Amino acid sequence: MVWISFLVNPHFFRSVIDIKEETKINEEIREKEIRVIGPDGAMLGVMSSAEALEIANEKDLDLVMIAPTAVPPVCKVMDYGKYRFEEMKKEKEAKKKQKVIDIKEIRISPNIEQHDFEFKVKNAKSFLASGNKVKITLRFKGREAAYASLGEKVLHSFAEALEDVAVVDKEPKLEGRNMTMFLSPKNN
Repeated sequence: MVWISFLVNPHFFRSVIDIKEETKINEEIREKEIRVIGPDGAMLGVMSSAEALEIANEKDLDLVMIAPTAVPPVCKVMDYGKYRFEEMKKEKEAKKKQKVIDIKEIRISPNIEQHDFEFKVKNAKSFLASGNKVKITLRFKGREAAYASLGEKVLHSFAEALEDVAVVDKEPKLEGRNMTMFLSPKNN
């Protein structure tokens, strides 16, 4: 027995399978009455699925259900391979246009030194310039938690240092031993 394995992009088949599962073609369409659209886009009328399949076979095309929830369901006489290719092309274009926004985290302490503060601000500016949101986490150690107002001042000064490139999404909030604040890039 010989085993052969192929290296195949699994995302390709997933998109083909997704389209295949939601669209019925040819003999899979078993509704009594369907509204049929011709290959040129002209309305052919309401008829039985057998008649519509016969029309599709005469033109060497497929009968594809494009609106299964309509009453009666709408089917179109077309080349199914071309339809599937167009759908995958639209899906790829939609993925290209999507922009993924990451949340970058910067950790500071309430008694941060000036140079460290400036360094963290510089890093936050670079994150914001690349279009990412920034989460500033201020961690209290030991008895520092008793001075939450000091931590809030540090976070507000951090936001003031970035006010030319960032907008505060979420004001500083104390959660356990951490105080967090979210910043997003300004849209100019």
